[in-house]
Amino acid sequence: MKKNKLKRTSCDKSIQGVCGGIAEFFGISSFGIRLIFILTMPASFIDYIILANSLDENSSL
Repeated sequence: MKKNKLKRTSCDKSIQGVCGGIAEFFGISSFGIRLIFILTMPASFIDYIILANSLDENSSL
């Protein structure tokens, strides 16, 4: 069984690939993840910065 790891995406990225990576991990649309990040902006901005600096980039695609 293949175990997925949360990584930034290299193909579906707007800024750093965090939202695209989360969308690939859960198998949903990256638009929905980006919309959630925009609607929860003050708190999600800090989360986005932390994830962008801590997640590895998925280079297998």
